[in-house]
Amino acid sequence: MPHPVDIHVGKQLRLRRVMLGFSQEVIGKAIGVTFQQVQKYERGINRMGSSRLYDFAKYLTVPVSYFFEGLEGMMPKAVTGVAEEAAQFEYEHMSSRETLELMRAYYRITDPNVRARVGELVKSLANGSPIE
Repeated sequence: MPHPVDIHVGKQLRLRRVMLGFSQEVIGKAIGVTFQQVQKYERGINRMGSSRLYDFAKYLTVPVSYFFEGLEGMMPKAVTGVAEEAAQFEYEHMSSRETLELMRAYYRITDPNVRARVGELVKSLANGSPIE
C-alpha cells in the first residue's frame, strides 16, 4: 500500500506536469525514466529518491519543497474530518484537466487589467450575481 506522503508528492508532480502541458513521456525522457515510471511516481506506487525528486523539481522549475506543500495539514484517514474531506475535494478540482486548461489560458493573458476583469467575471458568474 502506498504511503500517504508518496501519494501526495505524486499528485503534486502530476499537477505541475499538467499545468506546464508536459506529457508523461516528455518529462520521463528529460529525467531519464520511462513514462510508466512517471505514472508510478504520480500514483505514489513507487517512491522517489532525493536525487530523482531534485531532477523533477529542476525540470519543472519549482523548489523541492513544492512537492510537500499542503502535506502538514494531512491527517490519518481514521481521524479525517469534514475540513480534510473538503480540502481533498478542492484538490481534486485543482488537478482536473479542465481547471488546469483554464489556469493556463488565464495566465496567457498578458494585460493585467484584462486578467483582473476576467477574474471578476468568473467570480461574478460563480456567485450568480450580475457583473458591475
